[in-house]
Amino acid sequence: MGGVTSAASSPASAPGPASAPGLSVPSVLGLAPVIPVVALDEAADAVPLARALVAGGLPAIEVTLRTPAALGAIRAIADEVPDAVVGAGTLLDPGQVAAARAAGARFLVSPGWSPRLLGALRDSGLPFLPGVSTASEVVTLLDEGVTELKFFPAEAAGGTAYLTSLAAPLPQARFCPTGGITLASAPGYLALPNVGCVGGTWMLPADALAAKDWSRVERLAHEAAALRD
Repeated sequence: MGGVTSAASSPASAPGPASAPGLSVPSVLGLAPVIPVVALDEAADAVPLARALVAGGLPAIEVTLRTPAALGAIRAIADEVPDAVVGAGTLLDPGQVAAARAAGARFLVSPGWSPRLLGALRDSGLPFLPGVSTASEVVTLLDEGVTELKFFPAEAAGGTAYLTSLAAPLPQARFCPTGGITLASAPGYLALPNVGCVGGTWMLPADALAAKDWSRVERLAHEAAALRD
Protein backbone atom coordinates (compact mmCIF):
# COMPACT_ATOMS: atom_id res chain seq x y z
CA MET A 1 0.00 0.00 0.00
CA GLY A 2 1.15 3.48 -0.53
CA GLY A 3 1.65 6.57 1.48
CA VAL A 4 5.06 7.69 2.60
CA THR A 5 7.68 5.35 1.23
CA SER A 6 9.05 4.48 4.67
CA ALA A 7 5.59 3.50 5.94
CA ALA A 8 4.89 1.41 2.88
CA SER A 9 8.22 -0.37 2.90
CA SER A 10 8.06 -1.63 6.47
CA PRO A 11 4.45 -2.23 7.50
CA ALA A 12 5.43 -5.08 9.80
CA SER A 13 7.29 -2.62 12.02
CA ALA A 14 4.40 -0.18 12.33
CA PRO A 15 2.65 -0.12 15.69
CA GLY A 16 -0.77 -1.57 16.38
CA PRO A 17 -2.86 -3.48 13.84
CA ALA A 18 -0.32 -3.10 11.03
CA SER A 19 2.02 -5.50 12.83
CA ALA A 20 -0.51 -8.34 12.88
CA PRO A 21 0.17 -11.48 10.80
CA GLY A 22 -0.97 -11.43 7.19
CA LEU A 23 0.49 -8.22 5.78
CA SER A 24 3.49 -10.09 4.41
CA VAL A 25 4.32 -7.95 1.40
CA PRO A 26 5.71 -4.41 1.40
CA SER A 27 2.68 -3.01 -0.41
CA VAL A 28 -1.03 -3.77 -0.30
CA LEU A 29 -0.99 -3.04 -4.04
CA GLY A 30 0.68 -6.43 -4.39
CA LEU A 31 -1.73 -8.50 -2.32
CA ALA A 32 -4.24 -9.15 -5.10
CA PRO A 33 -5.16 -7.72 -8.51
CA VAL A 34 -8.46 -6.48 -7.12
CA ILE A 35 -9.39 -4.88 -3.80
CA PRO A 36 -13.12 -5.31 -3.13
CA VAL A 37 -14.72 -2.06 -1.97
CA VAL A 38 -17.33 -3.04 0.60
CA ALA A 39 -20.20 -0.96 2.00
CA LEU A 40 -22.14 -2.87 4.64
CA ASP A 41 -25.41 -1.96 6.29
CA GLU A 42 -25.09 -4.78 8.83
CA ALA A 43 -21.87 -5.50 10.69
CA ALA A 44 -23.08 -9.10 11.17
CA ASP A 45 -22.49 -9.69 7.45
CA ALA A 46 -18.84 -8.68 7.63
CA VAL A 47 -17.32 -11.98 8.69
CA PRO A 48 -19.09 -14.31 6.22
CA LEU A 49 -18.50 -11.80 3.44
CA ALA A 50 -14.80 -11.48 4.25
CA ARG A 51 -14.43 -15.26 4.45
CA ALA A 52 -16.01 -15.60 1.02
CA LEU A 53 -13.69 -12.98 -0.48
CA VAL A 54 -10.59 -14.53 1.08
CA ALA A 55 -11.63 -18.00 -0.09
CA GLY A 56 -12.02 -16.54 -3.56
CA GLY A 57 -8.47 -15.20 -3.52
CA LEU A 58 -9.06 -11.55 -2.58
CA PRO A 59 -7.53 -11.06 0.90
CA ALA A 60 -7.29 -7.25 0.85
CA ILE A 61 -10.73 -5.83 1.66
CA GLU A 62 -11.58 -2.13 1.83
CA VAL A 63 -14.57 -1.38 4.06
CA THR A 64 -15.84 2.10 3.32
CA LEU A 65 -16.84 4.40 6.16
CA ARG A 66 -20.07 5.30 4.42
CA THR A 67 -22.40 3.40 6.71
CA PRO A 68 -22.87 3.30 10.50
CA ALA A 69 -21.92 -0.39 10.43
CA ALA A 70 -18.47 0.20 8.90
CA LEU A 71 -16.31 0.38 12.04
CA GLY A 72 -18.05 -2.64 13.55
CA ALA A 73 -17.49 -4.53 10.31
CA ILE A 74 -13.78 -3.67 10.30
CA ARG A 75 -13.46 -4.77 13.91
CA ALA A 76 -15.24 -8.08 13.25
CA ILE A 77 -13.09 -8.89 10.21
CA ALA A 78 -9.88 -7.98 12.05
CA ASP A 79 -10.88 -10.18 15.01
CA GLU A 80 -12.37 -13.18 13.22
CA VAL A 81 -10.85 -13.49 9.72
CA PRO A 82 -7.09 -13.73 10.25
CA ASP A 83 -6.33 -14.31 6.56
CA ALA A 84 -7.99 -11.04 5.56
CA VAL A 85 -6.13 -7.74 5.37
CA VAL A 86 -8.93 -5.34 6.20
CA GLY A 87 -8.66 -1.66 5.39
CA ALA A 88 -10.83 1.42 5.78
CA GLY A 89 -11.95 3.57 2.87
CA THR A 90 -13.70 6.89 2.28
CA LEU A 91 -11.61 8.52 5.01
CA LEU A 92 -12.22 12.25 5.06
CA ASP A 93 -10.80 13.57 8.32
CA PRO A 94 -8.29 12.73 11.07
CA GLY A 95 -11.02 11.53 13.42
CA GLN A 96 -12.02 8.82 10.97
CA VAL A 97 -8.39 7.81 10.54
CA ALA A 98 -8.01 7.33 14.30
CA ALA A 99 -11.30 5.43 14.58
CA ALA A 100 -10.43 3.13 11.68
CA ARG A 101 -7.04 2.32 13.15
CA ALA A 102 -8.56 1.65 16.56
CA ALA A 103 -11.09 -0.72 14.95
CA GLY A 104 -8.28 -2.79 13.45
CA ALA A 105 -7.87 -1.39 9.94
CA ARG A 106 -4.50 -2.32 8.46
CA PHE A 107 -4.52 0.06 5.52
CA LEU A 108 -6.26 3.34 4.80
CA VAL A 109 -7.82 4.80 1.65
CA SER A 110 -9.19 8.26 0.95
CA PRO A 111 -11.07 9.54 -2.11
CA GLY A 112 -8.96 12.72 -2.03
CA TRP A 113 -6.60 14.44 0.32
CA SER A 114 -5.78 17.64 2.17
CA PRO A 115 -2.64 18.55 4.11
CA ARG A 116 -4.49 17.86 7.38
CA LEU A 117 -5.74 14.48 6.23
CA LEU A 118 -2.35 13.56 4.78
CA GLY A 119 -0.76 14.33 8.14
CA ALA A 120 -3.20 12.02 9.91
CA LEU A 121 -2.61 9.25 7.40
CA ARG A 122 1.14 9.53 7.91
CA ASP A 123 0.79 9.61 11.70
CA SER A 124 -1.34 6.44 11.72
CA GLY A 125 1.71 4.29 10.97
CA LEU A 126 -0.39 2.32 8.48
CA PRO A 127 0.03 1.96 4.72
CA PHE A 128 -2.32 4.36 2.93
CA LEU A 129 -3.56 5.45 -0.48
CA PRO A 130 -4.60 9.09 -0.85
CA GLY A 131 -6.94 9.74 -3.75
CA VAL A 132 -5.92 11.80 -6.79
CA SER A 133 -7.46 12.61 -10.14
CA THR A 134 -5.05 15.15 -11.67
CA ALA A 135 -1.39 15.31 -12.61
CA SER A 136 -0.88 18.28 -10.29
CA GLU A 137 -2.10 16.26 -7.31
CA VAL A 138 0.24 13.43 -8.23
CA VAL A 139 3.21 15.78 -8.50
CA THR A 140 2.38 17.38 -5.15
CA LEU A 141 2.18 14.02 -3.39
CA LEU A 142 5.37 12.78 -5.04
CA ASP A 143 7.04 15.87 -3.63
CA GLU A 144 5.75 14.72 -0.22
CA GLY A 145 7.33 11.30 -0.70
CA VAL A 146 4.05 9.55 -1.45
CA THR A 147 4.36 7.22 -4.44
CA GLU A 148 1.32 4.92 -4.18
CA LEU A 149 -2.03 6.52 -4.83
CA LYS A 150 -5.69 5.86 -5.44
CA PHE A 151 -6.86 7.13 -8.83
CA PHE A 152 -10.47 8.16 -8.31
CA PRO A 153 -13.00 8.32 -9.86
CA ALA A 154 -11.12 6.25 -12.41
CA GLU A 155 -13.56 6.02 -15.29
CA ALA A 156 -14.89 9.56 -14.92
CA ALA A 157 -11.39 11.02 -14.53
CA GLY A 158 -10.03 9.62 -17.79
CA GLY A 159 -9.58 5.91 -17.26
CA THR A 160 -6.74 3.97 -18.82
CA ALA A 161 -5.98 6.72 -21.34
CA TYR A 162 -5.26 9.20 -18.54
CA LEU A 163 -3.10 6.78 -16.58
CA THR A 164 -1.17 5.90 -19.74
CA SER A 165 -0.46 9.59 -20.23
CA LEU A 166 0.92 9.86 -16.68
CA ALA A 167 3.25 6.86 -16.96
CA ALA A 168 6.05 8.50 -18.96
CA PRO A 169 6.42 11.83 -17.09
CA LEU A 170 5.64 10.36 -13.65
CA PRO A 171 7.01 6.79 -13.70
CA GLN A 172 7.55 6.64 -9.95
CA ALA A 173 3.81 6.94 -9.23
CA ARG A 174 1.78 3.74 -8.90
CA PHE A 175 -1.98 3.59 -8.70
CA CYS A 176 -5.00 1.67 -7.53
CA PRO A 177 -7.72 2.94 -9.88
CA THR A 178 -11.21 2.80 -8.36
CA GLY A 179 -14.58 4.05 -9.55
CA GLY A 180 -16.69 2.56 -12.32
CA ILE A 181 -14.34 -0.35 -13.02
CA THR A 182 -15.92 -3.64 -14.09
CA LEU A 183 -14.78 -7.18 -14.77
CA ALA A 184 -14.60 -6.25 -18.45
CA SER A 185 -12.57 -3.07 -17.99
CA ALA A 186 -10.26 -4.22 -15.17
CA PRO A 187 -7.77 -6.07 -17.43
CA GLY A 188 -7.06 -2.87 -19.35
CA TYR A 189 -6.06 -1.13 -16.13
CA LEU A 190 -4.04 -4.08 -14.81
CA ALA A 191 -2.02 -4.18 -18.03
CA LEU A 192 -0.63 -0.68 -17.37
CA PRO A 193 2.88 -0.46 -15.89
CA ASN A 194 1.83 2.13 -13.29
CA VAL A 195 -1.16 0.18 -11.95
CA GLY A 196 -0.64 -2.18 -9.03
CA CYS A 197 -4.24 -3.25 -8.56
CA VAL A 198 -7.78 -1.98 -9.02
CA GLY A 199 -10.64 -1.40 -6.62
CA GLY A 200 -14.13 -2.52 -7.49
CA THR A 201 -17.54 -3.69 -6.39
CA TRP A 202 -18.63 -5.97 -9.21
CA MET A 203 -17.90 -9.10 -7.13
CA LEU A 204 -20.36 -7.75 -4.54
CA PRO A 205 -23.68 -7.51 -6.37
CA ALA A 206 -26.43 -5.98 -4.28
CA ASP A 207 -28.80 -8.91 -4.75
CA ALA A 208 -26.16 -11.40 -3.57
CA LEU A 209 -25.46 -9.33 -0.46
CA ALA A 210 -29.17 -8.96 0.28
CA ALA A 211 -29.65 -12.72 -0.05
CA LYS A 212 -26.44 -13.41 1.90
CA ASP A 213 -25.34 -15.57 -1.01
CA TRP A 214 -21.73 -15.91 0.08
CA SER A 215 -21.03 -18.78 -2.33
CA ARG A 216 -21.83 -16.48 -5.23
CA VAL A 217 -19.54 -13.81 -3.82
CA GLU A 218 -16.78 -16.40 -3.54
CA ARG A 219 -17.25 -17.45 -7.19
CA LEU A 220 -17.10 -13.84 -8.36
CA ALA A 221 -14.02 -13.26 -6.21
CA HIS A 222 -12.30 -16.24 -7.84
CA GLU A 223 -13.09 -14.72 -11.22
CA ALA A 224 -11.60 -11.38 -10.17
CA ALA A 225 -8.52 -12.92 -8.57
CA ALA A 226 -7.78 -14.79 -11.81
CA LEU A 227 -7.41 -11.56 -13.78
CA ARG A 228 -3.66 -11.57 -13.22
CA ASP A 229 -2.99 -15.33 -13.40
